[in-house]
Amino acid sequence: MVVALHIFLLYGLKNGLARHALELITGPVEVKMIDETIPEDKEPPPPPPKLETPPPFVPPPELSIDIPADAPSNAIVAVQTTRPAAPPPMAPPAATRSPPRSDPRHPLAQPEYPPTARRLGQEGTVVLLIYVQPDGKVGDVKIHKSSGFDKLDEAAVREAKRSWRFIPAKEGNNPVAEWGQFAVTFRLTDQ
Repeated sequence: MVVALHIFLLYGLKNGLARHALELITGPVEVKMIDETIPEDKEPPPPPPKLETPPPFVPPPELSIDIPADAPSNAIVAVQTTRPAAPPPMAPPAATRSPPRSDPRHPLAQPEYPPTARRLGQEGTVVLLIYVQPDGKVGDVKIHKSSGFDKLDEAAVREAKRSWRFIPAKEGNNPVAEWGQFAVTFRLTDQ
């Protein structure tokens, strides 16, 4: 009996009983082709004409000034010509002040070209504001004008703080601390 039941099931599956069951479950698929309607390109309506509005008419005010003939006048009647007093004597000239400058005994070292900037082909000139102390050492460094590339700017600031020495600014014969401008140029042709 079991063998007969298995044979019957296999026969039913082979001859398509399962196919009829699938067709009943899924049903037929209908496809409708819809034509896509493309809107026509219509020209936009013309803009409304500009109407010039005339400026409003404001009548000028009516003014009348009554001046009595015998009223005292503030007009200048007489002019005296006197020479002005001599100017005070000029103060003695202040002591001359010279700006800081590079020391020929300690020439400014060119900063190392950042490898990343070299690979990217970055070049430029950095203008630094350097606070030179009375002993010629660098106190502070600020970027006055950037080269446009952060790596080049950072390399110039780092080198200035690390190894640069200057002849300090002088007021008369006394060294004083002062800000000075110094430029560093990075070129790919420099080695």
